[in-house]
Amino acid sequence: MTHLSLDTAKELHRMRRVLLIGLDILCLMAAYLIPWMLISGRMFQDYQSLMISSCFFFICCYEIVYGLMGMYDSLWRYAEIVEFFRLCMASVISVGIFTAGTMIMFTERRISLSVYFLSALFATSLTMYSRLTYRMYRNVTLRKSGKKARRTMVIGAGDAASMLVNETLKAHESDMNIICCVDDDPAKVGRNIAGIRIMGTTDDIPDLVEQCEIESLLLAIPTLDEENKKRILQICSRTKCNMKILPDIVRIIADGRDINSGIRDVQVQDLLGRPEIVLSNFTTDLITNKTVMVTGGGGSIGSELCRQIADCKPKTLIIVDIYENNAYNIQQELLRKYQNNLHLEVQIASVRDSHKVDALFQRYRPDVVFHAAAHKHVPLMEDSPEEAVKNNVFGTYNVACSAEKYGTQRFVLISTDKAVNPTNVMGATKRLCEMIVQALAQKSNTTFVAVRFGNVLGSNGSVIPLFKEQIKNGGPVTVTHPDIVRFFMLIPEAVRLVLEAGAMGKGGEIFVLDMGKPVKILDLAENLIKLSGFIPYKDIDIHFTGLRPGEKLYEELLMDEEGLAKTDNQKIFVGSPIELNKDTFFDHLASLKKIAYSNNSENLVQALVDLVPTFDHKPRQS
Repeated sequence: MTHLSLDTAKELHRMRRVLLIGLDILCLMAAYLIPWMLISGRMFQDYQSLMISSCFFFICCYEIVYGLMGMYDSLWRYAEIVEFFRLCMASVISVGIFTAGTMIMFTERRISLSVYFLSALFATSLTMYSRLTYRMYRNVTLRKSGKKARRTMVIGAGDAASMLVNETLKAHESDMNIICCVDDDPAKVGRNIAGIRIMGTTDDIPDLVEQCEIESLLLAIPTLDEENKKRILQICSRTKCNMKILPDIVRIIADGRDINSGIRDVQVQDLLGRPEIVLSNFTTDLITNKTVMVTGGGGSIGSELCRQIADCKPKTLIIVDIYENNAYNIQQELLRKYQNNLHLEVQIASVRDSHKVDALFQRYRPDVVFHAAAHKHVPLMEDSPEEAVKNNVFGTYNVACSAEKYGTQRFVLISTDKAVNPTNVMGATKRLCEMIVQALAQKSNTTFVAVRFGNVLGSNGSVIPLFKEQIKNGGPVTVTHPDIVRFFMLIPEAVRLVLEAGAMGKGGEIFVLDMGKPVKILDLAENLIKLSGFIPYKDIDIHFTGLRPGEKLYEELLMDEEGLAKTDNQKIFVGSPIELNKDTFFDHLASLKKIAYSNNSENLVQALVDLVPTFDHKPRQS
């Protein structure tokens, strides 16, 4: 896009003013003379001198008032209703001045009041229509010149959609050519927004897409609740259109941005398909003025735990992580936000190192421990089962034993739905972690609980970042199986559940969140492609790679023998503790440790099968 010099821009502006003034003079002259011709009739010759002199005065009144009110400074191709209101006010003032002036100047022969009225009406109409015609011509020209603009349907016909349509029509290089709108209010169907017709309701979207050859859908209802958003997304998924979303326009305007800049691609919240869960009875008593340790504090779950814990004003927050980059990032984030209002300690350490873990507990004596450190990638742990056991099982054991030894009040284990009837090594190790805290809960003054939830949208290693990276690179998006489904939740939801469970646990429980219906991964991939601005199978292809070793088509949240009981929060359920023989269990655990540190993968998997009766391991096919 070329940029004009300042002198050139000034010259063009001056020429535009001259042309617009000239056009207005012609319109005003016609607006004044036509009523004279209509009303004067046969007496036209008798009033000719009065007509010429009063016409000159009429034009002068209008031009002076128009100039003073800035009517030649506005960019009329961007005109809104306020500009037309100013034009009407300028006309009223001009006619008032003209009327008063003629009463004084032309005392011998009066001008008919009907001439005043018709002249003012014609003048306002002609000057307004000249500007409106220019605006419509510019908008049509811009839309036709946009060769790459996608044919777009706007979903919604409220204030946000109206602002969006007007902004888009003004834009020089918009990538949208808005063809039509839809809205669920039947009273709006058949009406227009800035010349764009409202052609039906959201139920008509698939038919209108075919009828109007729509390529792109834009959801422009920022106040839409999650249930209706899910309904509309499901309707849109029946088309092959890509899709974008207009978020909160109030925030966009407050930031000083134009509406089009606020149109965004998908966020994980848009794909959840249910409202975000808020734990209304959450209490900060667990955290406030307590020394709190978070292992794996630099990870996706761990870092969000640290954020929410910091909000609860702990006495000290201790972040433990083996990966210094993640630990540094969350450290700097919290220091920037809280500065001297948070006592923060960051320790680089591995939970595998029992001596280091013991030293940390001896030094800090934490009141509450959230254990989030773990290896979690299913395929990688299939290839390195001994590493999964060393880190997940015995990392948990080290931290839990130190917590008991140094009088920690509460220990909260972060678990996963993959621990239920596991088919992979990672899931089996997490089930063993649950068994460890349940066994320790039988004999300890420390309250041990576990929190189990499904996949976390947007976490490191989850499908959303992978899909986004694949889309960014032009595809294909890889899905293991067309029928695979998963439970999903947001990171803040998962953390609120962890904090709530830590507060309500009495020892040995496994807490589970009601996450609604599972999500089909293929639907997730298709919606993400659409909401990223592309068309599935056309712009971005989807390939099915087959189930990975140890991967299930579906996940479960509870084992049959655990049962299910309600808690005070309707979104949280609890499985009853399973009775374990703690003496023999810890003996078997000692044997498992020897096998793991001998790095004998084959024997280790068999030992896991023996320790976890529900573990149904399917070995990798060679």
